[in-house]
Amino acid sequence: MKRKIFLISLSALFISATLTIANHNAWITIQPDGLIYLRWISIMIFSGYSIMHRKLTTFILVGMMMGIEAGHDFPEFALNLKILSDIFLRLIKTIIAPLLFGTLVVGIAGHSNLKQVGRMGIKSIIYFEIVTTFALFIGLAAINISQSGVGTTIPEGMKTEDLGAKTQTATDIILHIFPENIAKSIVEGQVLQVVIFSIIFGIGLALVEEKKRKPMIDFAQSLTDTMFKFTNIVMYFAPLAAGGAIAFTIAKYGLNIFGNLLSLLETLYIALAAFVLLVLFPIALIFKVPLKKFIQAVSGPVSIAFATASSESALPRAMEEMEKIGVPRKVVAFVLPTGYSFNLDGTTLYLSLASVFVAQAAGVHLSFGQQLTMVFTLMLTSKGVAGVPRASLVILAGTVASFHLPPEPILIILGIDTFLDMARTSVNVLGNCLASVIVAKWEGIFGTEI
Repeated sequence: MKRKIFLISLSALFISATLTIANHNAWITIQPDGLIYLRWISIMIFSGYSIMHRKLTTFILVGMMMGIEAGHDFPEFALNLKILSDIFLRLIKTIIAPLLFGTLVVGIAGHSNLKQVGRMGIKSIIYFEIVTTFALFIGLAAINISQSGVGTTIPEGMKTEDLGAKTQTATDIILHIFPENIAKSIVEGQVLQVVIFSIIFGIGLALVEEKKRKPMIDFAQSLTDTMFKFTNIVMYFAPLAAGGAIAFTIAKYGLNIFGNLLSLLETLYIALAAFVLLVLFPIALIFKVPLKKFIQAVSGPVSIAFATASSESALPRAMEEMEKIGVPRKVVAFVLPTGYSFNLDGTTLYLSLASVFVAQAAGVHLSFGQQLTMVFTLMLTSKGVAGVPRASLVILAGTVASFHLPPEPILIILGIDTFLDMARTSVNVLGNCLASVIVAKWEGIFGTEI
Protein backbone atom coordinates (compact mmCIF):
# COMPACT_ATOMS: atom_id res chain seq x y z
CA MET A 1 0.00 0.00 0.00
CA LYS A 2 2.77 2.43 0.96
CA ARG A 3 4.65 1.61 -2.22
CA LYS A 4 1.55 2.27 -4.36
CA ILE A 5 0.95 5.64 -2.70
CA PHE A 6 4.62 6.52 -3.18
CA LEU A 7 4.50 5.64 -6.90
CA ILE A 8 1.24 7.55 -7.38
CA SER A 9 2.57 10.65 -5.60
CA LEU A 10 5.86 10.47 -7.51
CA SER A 11 4.00 10.17 -10.80
CA ALA A 12 1.71 13.08 -9.92
CA LEU A 13 4.67 15.27 -9.00
CA PHE A 14 6.50 14.36 -12.19
CA ILE A 15 3.44 15.07 -14.37
CA SER A 16 2.70 18.41 -12.67
CA ALA A 17 6.35 19.49 -12.94
CA THR A 18 6.49 18.46 -16.61
CA LEU A 19 3.29 20.36 -17.44
CA THR A 20 4.53 23.44 -15.57
CA ILE A 21 7.79 23.45 -17.53
CA ALA A 22 5.97 22.85 -20.82
CA ASN A 23 3.54 25.67 -20.09
CA HIS A 24 6.39 27.99 -19.08
CA ASN A 25 8.16 27.32 -22.39
CA ALA A 26 4.89 27.83 -24.33
CA TRP A 27 4.92 24.27 -25.62
CA ILE A 28 1.34 23.93 -24.38
CA THR A 29 -1.24 26.34 -22.99
CA ILE A 30 -2.77 25.65 -19.57
CA GLN A 31 -4.51 28.07 -17.23
CA PRO A 32 -2.17 28.93 -14.32
CA ASP A 33 -4.86 28.07 -11.74
CA GLY A 34 -5.09 24.56 -13.13
CA LEU A 35 -1.37 24.00 -12.69
CA ILE A 36 -1.45 25.37 -9.15
CA TYR A 37 -4.23 22.97 -8.17
CA LEU A 38 -2.42 20.06 -9.81
CA ARG A 39 0.84 20.81 -7.99
CA TRP A 40 -0.88 21.16 -4.60
CA ILE A 41 -2.83 17.93 -5.10
CA SER A 42 0.44 16.16 -5.95
CA ILE A 43 2.07 17.54 -2.80
CA MET A 44 -0.91 16.49 -0.67
CA ILE A 45 -0.67 12.93 -2.03
CA PHE A 46 3.05 12.85 -1.20
CA SER A 47 2.23 14.27 2.26
CA GLY A 48 -0.09 11.33 2.83
CA TYR A 49 2.74 8.97 1.95
CA SER A 50 5.11 10.76 4.35
CA ILE A 51 2.59 10.44 7.19
CA MET A 52 2.34 6.71 6.56
CA HIS A 53 6.12 6.38 6.20
CA ARG A 54 6.83 8.48 9.33
CA LYS A 55 10.44 9.30 8.44
CA LEU A 56 12.05 12.65 9.10
CA THR A 57 13.68 12.55 5.66
CA THR A 58 10.32 12.43 3.89
CA PHE A 59 8.84 15.08 6.18
CA ILE A 60 11.69 17.44 5.29
CA LEU A 61 11.17 16.67 1.60
CA VAL A 62 7.46 17.49 1.94
CA GLY A 63 8.28 20.68 3.84
CA MET A 64 10.68 21.67 1.08
CA MET A 65 8.03 21.05 -1.61
CA MET A 66 5.42 23.05 0.28
CA GLY A 67 7.92 25.84 0.82
CA ILE A 68 8.73 26.05 -2.88
CA GLU A 69 5.07 26.07 -3.84
CA ALA A 70 4.04 28.54 -1.13
CA GLY A 71 6.88 30.89 -2.02
CA HIS A 72 5.89 30.74 -5.68
CA ASP A 73 2.10 30.97 -5.27
CA PHE A 74 1.76 33.16 -2.15
CA PRO A 75 4.90 35.32 -1.98
CA GLU A 76 3.48 37.95 0.39
CA PHE A 77 2.48 35.32 2.94
CA ALA A 78 5.71 33.34 2.44
CA LEU A 79 7.81 36.36 3.43
CA ASN A 80 6.49 35.93 6.99
CA LEU A 81 7.63 32.32 7.25
CA LYS A 82 11.25 33.21 7.92
CA ILE A 83 10.46 33.12 11.65
CA LEU A 84 10.26 29.32 11.44
CA SER A 85 13.85 29.04 10.25
CA ASP A 86 14.99 31.63 12.81
CA ILE A 87 13.53 29.57 15.66
CA PHE A 88 15.25 26.45 14.35
CA LEU A 89 18.62 28.23 14.13
CA ARG A 90 18.37 29.44 17.71
CA LEU A 91 17.64 25.92 18.95
CA ILE A 92 20.55 24.50 16.96
CA LYS A 93 22.95 27.02 18.50
CA THR A 94 22.06 25.85 22.01
CA ILE A 95 23.32 22.35 21.18
CA ILE A 96 26.85 23.20 20.05
CA ALA A 97 28.82 23.72 23.28
CA PRO A 98 27.41 20.87 25.45
CA LEU A 99 27.56 18.43 22.53
CA LEU A 100 31.21 19.21 21.78
CA PHE A 101 32.16 19.10 25.45
CA GLY A 102 30.50 15.74 26.07
CA THR A 103 31.79 13.96 22.95
CA LEU A 104 35.38 15.16 23.26
CA VAL A 105 35.69 14.48 27.00
CA VAL A 106 34.35 10.95 26.63
CA GLY A 107 36.50 10.36 23.54
CA ILE A 108 39.69 11.39 25.34
CA ALA A 109 39.19 10.40 28.98
CA GLY A 110 37.28 7.24 28.08
CA HIS A 111 40.53 5.74 26.74
CA SER A 112 42.79 6.97 29.52
CA ASN A 113 44.78 3.72 29.98
CA LEU A 114 47.41 4.40 27.36
CA LYS A 115 49.29 1.18 28.14
CA GLN A 116 46.21 -0.85 27.31
CA VAL A 117 45.41 1.15 24.19
CA GLY A 118 49.09 0.98 23.19
CA ARG A 119 50.36 1.19 19.66
CA MET A 120 46.93 0.47 18.24
CA GLY A 121 45.55 3.70 19.65
CA ILE A 122 48.48 5.79 18.43
CA LYS A 123 48.34 4.31 14.95
CA SER A 124 44.58 4.82 14.79
CA ILE A 125 44.89 8.49 15.70
CA ILE A 126 47.68 9.03 13.16
CA TYR A 127 45.62 7.35 10.46
CA PHE A 128 42.48 9.32 11.36
CA GLU A 129 44.29 12.65 11.23
CA ILE A 130 46.03 11.99 7.92
CA VAL A 131 42.91 10.75 6.12
CA THR A 132 40.53 13.42 7.46
CA THR A 133 43.06 16.12 6.55
CA PHE A 134 43.03 14.84 2.96
CA ALA A 135 39.23 14.94 3.07
CA LEU A 136 39.19 18.55 4.26
CA PHE A 137 41.54 19.73 1.53
CA ILE A 138 39.69 17.84 -1.21
CA GLY A 139 36.47 19.52 -0.09
CA LEU A 140 38.21 22.89 -0.09
CA ALA A 141 39.60 22.33 -3.59
CA ALA A 142 36.25 21.13 -4.95
CA ILE A 143 34.23 24.15 -3.82
CA ASN A 144 36.90 26.60 -5.00
CA ILE A 145 36.85 24.97 -8.43
CA SER A 146 33.05 24.73 -8.78
CA GLN A 147 32.28 28.12 -7.12
CA SER A 148 28.80 26.74 -6.35
CA GLY A 149 27.94 29.46 -3.86
CA VAL A 150 28.82 32.40 -6.10
CA GLY A 151 25.69 34.24 -7.18
CA THR A 152 23.48 32.89 -4.40
CA THR A 153 21.38 35.65 -2.86
CA ILE A 154 20.69 35.93 0.86
CA PRO A 155 17.86 37.78 2.61
CA GLU A 156 17.83 41.54 2.92
CA GLY A 157 18.87 43.24 6.10
CA MET A 158 22.34 41.74 6.08
CA LYS A 159 25.17 43.78 4.63
CA THR A 160 27.64 41.30 3.26
CA GLU A 161 30.49 43.74 3.41
CA ASP A 162 30.18 43.73 7.21
CA LEU A 163 30.13 39.94 7.49
CA GLY A 164 33.51 38.88 6.18
CA ALA A 165 36.22 37.36 8.28
CA LYS A 166 38.14 40.30 9.64
CA THR A 167 41.82 40.67 8.90
CA GLN A 168 43.83 39.39 11.85
CA THR A 169 47.50 39.11 12.66
CA ALA A 170 49.10 35.75 13.43
CA THR A 171 49.15 36.73 17.11
CA ASP A 172 45.42 37.50 17.07
CA ILE A 173 44.64 34.16 15.43
CA ILE A 174 46.69 32.19 17.96
CA LEU A 175 45.26 34.05 20.96
CA HIS A 176 41.73 33.62 19.61
CA ILE A 177 42.13 29.84 19.77
CA PHE A 178 42.45 29.77 23.57
CA PRO A 179 39.53 30.65 25.87
CA GLU A 180 39.87 33.19 28.65
CA ASN A 181 36.44 32.40 30.03
CA ILE A 182 34.57 29.25 28.98
CA ALA A 183 31.18 30.79 29.75
CA LYS A 184 32.04 33.76 27.52
CA SER A 185 33.18 31.38 24.76
CA ILE A 186 29.86 29.54 24.93
CA VAL A 187 27.80 32.73 24.89
CA GLU A 188 29.74 34.13 21.91
CA GLY A 189 29.58 30.84 20.04
CA GLN A 190 33.37 30.44 19.84
CA VAL A 191 33.45 26.78 18.85
CA LEU A 192 37.23 26.43 18.62
CA GLN A 193 37.67 27.80 22.14
CA VAL A 194 35.09 25.32 23.45
CA VAL A 195 36.97 22.53 21.70
CA ILE A 196 40.34 23.54 23.21
CA PHE A 197 38.78 23.71 26.68
CA SER A 198 37.17 20.29 26.20
CA ILE A 199 40.42 18.70 24.98
CA ILE A 200 42.46 20.03 27.91
CA PHE A 201 39.66 19.07 30.30
CA GLY A 202 39.59 15.55 28.84
CA ILE A 203 43.36 15.16 29.19
CA GLY A 204 43.21 16.42 32.77
CA LEU A 205 40.39 14.01 33.54
CA ALA A 206 42.37 11.13 32.04
CA LEU A 207 45.14 11.80 34.59
CA VAL A 208 42.75 11.57 37.54
CA GLU A 209 42.44 8.29 39.44
CA GLU A 210 39.73 5.90 38.26
CA LYS A 211 37.22 6.34 41.10
CA LYS A 212 37.24 10.12 40.65
CA ARG A 213 37.33 9.99 36.87
CA LYS A 214 34.39 7.63 36.37
CA PRO A 215 31.62 9.95 37.68
CA MET A 216 32.72 12.77 35.37
CA ILE A 217 32.96 10.43 32.37
CA ASP A 218 29.50 9.12 33.19
CA PHE A 219 28.25 12.70 33.38
CA ALA A 220 29.87 13.61 30.05
CA GLN A 221 28.43 10.48 28.44
CA SER A 222 25.00 11.24 29.88
CA LEU A 223 25.30 14.84 28.66
CA THR A 224 26.27 13.63 25.18
CA ASP A 225 23.38 11.16 25.01
CA THR A 226 20.96 13.83 26.23
CA MET A 227 22.16 16.36 23.67
CA PHE A 228 21.73 13.79 20.89
CA LYS A 229 18.15 13.29 22.05
CA PHE A 230 17.81 17.07 22.23
CA THR A 231 19.09 17.25 18.66
CA ASN A 232 16.59 14.63 17.54
CA ILE A 233 13.75 16.62 19.12
CA VAL A 234 14.89 19.84 17.47
CA MET A 235 15.21 18.04 14.13
CA TYR A 236 11.48 17.34 14.16
CA PHE A 237 11.12 21.08 13.65
CA ALA A 238 13.41 20.83 10.62
CA PRO A 239 10.59 20.26 8.07
CA LEU A 240 8.93 23.52 9.11
CA ALA A 241 12.28 25.32 9.17
CA ALA A 242 13.23 24.00 5.73
CA GLY A 243 9.82 24.90 4.35
CA GLY A 244 9.88 28.37 5.89
CA ALA A 245 13.43 29.09 4.71
CA ILE A 246 12.77 27.95 1.15
CA ALA A 247 9.37 29.69 0.99
CA PHE A 248 10.98 32.97 2.07
CA THR A 249 13.84 32.51 -0.38
CA ILE A 250 11.57 31.68 -3.33
CA ALA A 251 9.22 34.57 -2.51
CA LYS A 252 12.15 36.97 -2.35
CA TYR A 253 14.37 35.76 -5.16
CA GLY A 254 12.45 33.32 -7.36
CA LEU A 255 13.25 29.77 -8.47
CA ASN A 256 16.68 30.58 -9.89
CA ILE A 257 18.22 29.95 -6.44
CA PHE A 258 18.08 26.19 -7.07
CA GLY A 259 20.79 26.38 -9.67
CA ASN A 260 23.30 26.92 -6.86
CA LEU A 261 21.88 24.06 -4.76
CA LEU A 262 22.14 21.57 -7.60
CA SER A 263 25.69 22.72 -8.22
CA LEU A 264 26.50 22.20 -4.52
CA LEU A 265 25.00 18.69 -4.59
CA GLU A 266 26.97 17.80 -7.70
CA THR A 267 30.18 19.24 -6.21
CA LEU A 268 29.84 17.16 -3.03
CA TYR A 269 29.18 13.89 -4.83
CA ILE A 270 32.10 14.41 -7.20
CA ALA A 271 34.39 15.41 -4.31
CA LEU A 272 33.40 12.32 -2.29
CA ALA A 273 34.00 10.08 -5.32
CA ALA A 274 37.40 11.73 -5.81
CA PHE A 275 38.24 11.14 -2.14
CA VAL A 276 37.38 7.44 -2.40
CA LEU A 277 39.38 6.99 -5.61
CA LEU A 278 42.36 9.21 -4.79
CA VAL A 279 42.76 8.53 -1.05
CA LEU A 280 40.95 5.44 0.24
CA PHE A 281 41.62 3.24 -2.80
CA PRO A 282 45.42 3.88 -2.88
CA ILE A 283 45.62 3.31 0.90
CA ALA A 284 43.84 -0.02 0.46
CA LEU A 285 46.33 -0.98 -2.26
CA ILE A 286 49.35 0.07 -0.18
CA PHE A 287 48.23 -2.07 2.77
CA LYS A 288 47.20 -4.93 0.45
CA VAL A 289 43.59 -5.02 1.61
CA PRO A 290 41.67 -7.90 -0.03
CA LEU A 291 39.45 -5.59 -2.08
CA LYS A 292 36.88 -8.11 -3.27
CA LYS A 293 36.20 -9.42 0.23
CA PHE A 294 36.23 -5.90 1.65
CA ILE A 295 33.77 -4.51 -0.92
CA GLN A 296 31.40 -7.43 -0.34
CA ALA A 297 31.64 -6.90 3.42
CA VAL A 298 31.01 -3.13 3.38
CA SER A 299 28.21 -3.15 0.81
CA GLY A 300 25.60 -3.96 3.46
CA PRO A 301 26.66 -1.38 6.09
CA VAL A 302 27.16 1.32 3.45
CA SER A 303 23.71 0.65 2.00
CA ILE A 304 22.14 0.96 5.44
CA ALA A 305 24.02 4.21 6.05
CA PHE A 306 22.90 5.61 2.69
CA ALA A 307 19.26 4.69 3.22
CA THR A 308 19.04 5.98 6.80
CA ALA A 309 21.59 8.84 6.58
CA SER A 310 22.91 7.57 9.92
CA SER A 311 26.33 6.06 10.59
CA GLU A 312 25.18 4.61 13.91
CA SER A 313 22.47 2.54 12.25
CA ALA A 314 25.20 0.70 10.31
CA LEU A 315 27.58 0.17 13.24
CA PRO A 316 26.42 -3.29 14.46
CA ARG A 317 26.44 -4.70 10.92
CA ALA A 318 29.80 -3.09 10.16
CA MET A 319 31.43 -4.62 13.25
CA GLU A 320 30.05 -8.04 12.37
CA GLU A 321 31.21 -7.87 8.75
CA MET A 322 34.70 -6.63 9.63
CA GLU A 323 35.17 -9.54 12.03
CA LYS A 324 34.08 -11.96 9.30
CA ILE A 325 36.81 -10.80 6.90
CA GLY A 326 39.56 -11.14 9.49
CA VAL A 327 39.71 -8.00 11.66
CA PRO A 328 40.11 -9.14 15.30
CA ARG A 329 37.29 -8.15 17.64
CA LYS A 330 39.78 -6.24 19.79
CA VAL A 331 40.58 -3.95 16.84
CA VAL A 332 36.98 -3.66 15.66
CA ALA A 333 35.74 -2.73 19.14
CA PHE A 334 38.30 0.07 19.41
CA VAL A 335 38.66 1.47 15.89
CA LEU A 336 35.03 1.63 14.71
CA PRO A 337 33.49 3.41 17.74
CA THR A 338 36.48 5.75 18.02
CA GLY A 339 36.31 6.46 14.30
CA TYR A 340 32.71 7.56 14.67
CA SER A 341 33.98 10.64 16.47
CA PHE A 342 37.46 11.06 14.99
CA ASN A 343 37.31 9.64 11.46
CA LEU A 344 34.18 10.89 9.71
CA ASP A 345 35.75 11.37 6.28
CA GLY A 346 32.59 12.27 4.39
CA THR A 347 31.44 14.73 7.03
CA THR A 348 34.78 16.51 7.31
CA LEU A 349 34.97 16.87 3.53
CA TYR A 350 31.42 18.26 3.50
CA LEU A 351 32.15 20.72 6.30
CA SER A 352 35.08 22.35 4.49
CA LEU A 353 33.08 22.47 1.28
CA ALA A 354 29.91 23.83 2.89
CA SER A 355 31.74 26.46 4.97
CA VAL A 356 33.28 28.03 1.88
CA PHE A 357 29.90 27.72 0.09
CA VAL A 358 28.36 29.86 2.86
CA ALA A 359 31.07 32.50 2.39
CA GLN A 360 30.58 32.46 -1.38
CA ALA A 361 26.81 32.75 -0.99
CA ALA A 362 27.28 35.73 1.34
CA GLY A 363 29.54 37.44 -1.18
CA VAL A 364 32.47 37.24 1.25
CA HIS A 365 35.90 36.56 -0.21
CA LEU A 366 38.05 34.37 2.03
CA SER A 367 41.76 34.46 1.29
CA PHE A 368 43.71 31.22 1.08
CA GLY A 369 45.11 31.94 4.55
CA GLN A 370 41.62 32.43 5.99
CA GLN A 371 40.47 29.21 4.36
CA LEU A 372 43.43 27.38 5.90
CA THR A 373 42.44 28.79 9.28
CA MET A 374 38.92 27.50 8.70
CA VAL A 375 40.32 24.07 7.80
CA PHE A 376 42.38 24.06 10.99
CA THR A 377 39.24 24.90 12.95
CA LEU A 378 37.34 22.09 11.26
CA MET A 379 40.17 19.63 11.98
CA LEU A 380 39.26 20.05 15.63
CA THR A 381 35.53 20.79 15.58
CA SER A 382 34.75 17.90 13.21
CA LYS A 383 36.07 15.52 15.87
CA GLY A 384 32.98 16.32 17.90
CA VAL A 385 30.60 15.23 15.14
CA ALA A 386 28.76 12.04 15.96
CA GLY A 387 27.39 9.55 13.46
CA VAL A 388 23.78 10.72 13.65
CA PRO A 389 21.63 12.36 10.99
CA ARG A 390 22.35 16.03 10.34
CA ALA A 391 24.76 16.39 13.31
CA SER A 392 27.16 18.14 10.91
CA LEU A 393 24.65 20.99 10.70
CA VAL A 394 25.49 21.81 14.30
CA ILE A 395 29.23 21.99 13.60
CA LEU A 396 28.70 23.96 10.39
CA ALA A 397 26.56 26.51 12.23
CA GLY A 398 29.22 26.90 14.90
CA THR A 399 32.07 27.27 12.40
CA VAL A 400 30.15 29.83 10.35
CA ALA A 401 29.41 31.84 13.49
CA SER A 402 33.08 31.75 14.50
CA PHE A 403 34.04 33.35 11.18
CA HIS A 404 31.29 36.00 11.37
CA LEU A 405 29.43 34.65 8.35
CA PRO A 406 25.61 34.82 8.03
CA PRO A 407 23.61 31.67 8.86
CA GLU A 408 20.99 32.11 6.12
CA PRO A 409 22.89 30.05 3.46
CA ILE A 410 22.86 27.12 5.91
CA LEU A 411 19.08 27.22 5.83
CA ILE A 412 19.19 27.12 2.05
CA ILE A 413 21.47 24.07 2.28
CA LEU A 414 18.99 22.47 4.70
CA GLY A 415 16.57 22.06 1.81
CA ILE A 416 18.84 19.44 0.19
CA ASP A 417 20.69 18.33 3.34
CA THR A 418 19.05 14.91 3.24
CA PHE A 419 20.65 14.16 -0.13
CA LEU A 420 24.00 15.54 1.06
CA ASP A 421 23.78 13.52 4.28
CA MET A 422 23.14 10.23 2.51
CA ALA A 423 26.36 10.52 0.51
CA ARG A 424 28.66 11.79 3.25
CA THR A 425 27.34 9.21 5.78
CA SER A 426 28.06 6.37 3.36
CA VAL A 427 31.66 7.56 3.00
CA ASN A 428 31.91 7.84 6.80
CA VAL A 429 31.03 4.17 7.20
CA LEU A 430 33.27 3.10 4.31
CA GLY A 431 36.21 5.06 5.76
CA ASN A 432 35.80 3.61 9.26
CA CYS A 433 35.51 0.04 7.99
CA LEU A 434 38.70 0.52 5.98
CA ALA A 435 40.40 2.06 9.03
CA SER A 436 39.75 -1.07 11.09
CA VAL A 437 41.35 -3.24 8.38
CA ILE A 438 44.32 -0.88 8.04
CA VAL A 439 45.03 -0.82 11.79
CA ALA A 440 44.80 -4.62 11.96
CA LYS A 441 47.16 -4.90 8.97
CA TRP A 442 49.51 -2.32 10.48
CA GLU A 443 49.61 -4.30 13.74
CA GLY A 444 50.17 -7.54 11.83
CA ILE A 445 47.10 -9.22 13.33
CA PHE A 446 44.73 -9.20 10.35
CA GLY A 447 43.18 -12.65 9.90
CA THR A 448 44.08 -13.79 13.43
CA GLU A 449 41.92 -14.45 16.49
CA ILE A 450 43.91 -12.11 18.78
